[in-house]
Amino acid sequence: MKDVVGHLELHPLRDSLYDELHSRPFQVIPSPARVTHLALQVNEEQKKEQFLHLQRLHELLGYEVPEYETHCYEQTFGQLRIRWEKHLEFTSYTFINLAPSQGGNPFDEAGISVLPAGWLEQMPGTVIAAFHVAIEDAREHPEPGPEGVKPWFENLRLIGSSPQNGDARVWTTFRLHSDGFGRLLVYNKRMSDSQLGRLVQRLVEIETYRLMTLLALPEARRISPMLGDMDAQLAQITHLLAENGEADESGLLAELTQMAARIEAFRAQTTFRFAATRAYGDLIMSRIDELKEDEVSGHLTINEFLSRRLLPAVRTCSGVGERLEDLSRRVDRASDMMRTRVEMAIQQQNRELLSSMDRRSKIQLMMQHTVEGLSVAAISYYLVGLVKYLLEALYGAGVPFDKSIVTGIMVPIVLLVVWMATRRIHHHFHTLAKKELPEVEAETKRNERRKRD
Repeated sequence: MKDVVGHLELHPLRDSLYDELHSRPFQVIPSPARVTHLALQVNEEQKKEQFLHLQRLHELLGYEVPEYETHCYEQTFGQLRIRWEKHLEFTSYTFINLAPSQGGNPFDEAGISVLPAGWLEQMPGTVIAAFHVAIEDAREHPEPGPEGVKPWFENLRLIGSSPQNGDARVWTTFRLHSDGFGRLLVYNKRMSDSQLGRLVQRLVEIETYRLMTLLALPEARRISPMLGDMDAQLAQITHLLAENGEADESGLLAELTQMAARIEAFRAQTTFRFAATRAYGDLIMSRIDELKEDEVSGHLTINEFLSRRLLPAVRTCSGVGERLEDLSRRVDRASDMMRTRVEMAIQQQNRELLSSMDRRSKIQLMMQHTVEGLSVAAISYYLVGLVKYLLEALYGAGVPFDKSIVTGIMVPIVLLVVWMATRRIHHHFHTLAKKELPEVEAETKRNERRKRD
């Protein structure tokens, strides 16, 4: 069968598509263990610097340096396991201390406790999420109650959960503590190492995505009052357009154009962030469903806490995004209406101008007819004078005729000839004008259609 596939034309991405589903496998985590997770916002240059930084860690620990950068890299250095992942807009590090000391405060030792001194402080990027996960084995030693756990969270209000139908117990506060890290405490009751690894992965993703989701909330709060001001301004403009037929169209159109530019600037600043918020929110809800939580008496579960606190923030960002899109559409409609009013006003001015030009043309035509009559008389007068010179020359040459009678006869003949010649010339130009008029009208209509388009 392999030979058969080898003779077929294979898609160049076939192997990578198969590998993609296995690029971020769940970890296998023993109990007890200490986990530290960091999520850092980075640009493309910082991603490259992080890989170089990871190579330096291999050199410091005396392990073989990786040559090729991948989307998910995992390596175990004795009791330390490191996992580095590249995401769309951030990278994450997961440090697991596989052999922590027992007893006392579980957060006295963390996943980063076994890192070489100074390496973590030089890590490129901006930290957005940083928290410790302490994993304890409750299969042989009973777990303490809420009052015994609370001091490890600096007496902050606890959020408790029994995920996987009670096979584990999770405590957290979703707050930063005095060391600058968040904290989660996991008691393994009846879970295997692979099940525990999947649970920890879901908790890590929930905490990381929770913070990434909330990145859009300050931006939504910042632009929301400005959207309210623009909404009121737009309502005032539309009211003026509806009630005042003599509004300053050019001034209102300038206001609408400026408003549209501001809205587009807001959209450019927030579209990606709001879309990311919706995507992260959906991921969080799917991860919470996978936890299969049971309630811990007297405490909010992770689902209840995030549904009460996080979902309103997601809805706020979605609402501001929808309001921004709605305002953009309304400004476009108002701008179209204003342009229509301006075009109608221009067309009215053009009609008045054409009517005035038509009146002037009629007056000029009447004057032209008057001038034509006078010009016929003037031309005839000069032609009769030329004919008189010709008759005198003939008479002087000995041709017998009565000069006065012949001159009198020539006057009406010259008038008739001049009048007919003038009318013929006038008819010729009138015919040319009629031929050019349809072409001018057609060109005018084409220009109007182009303006409407």
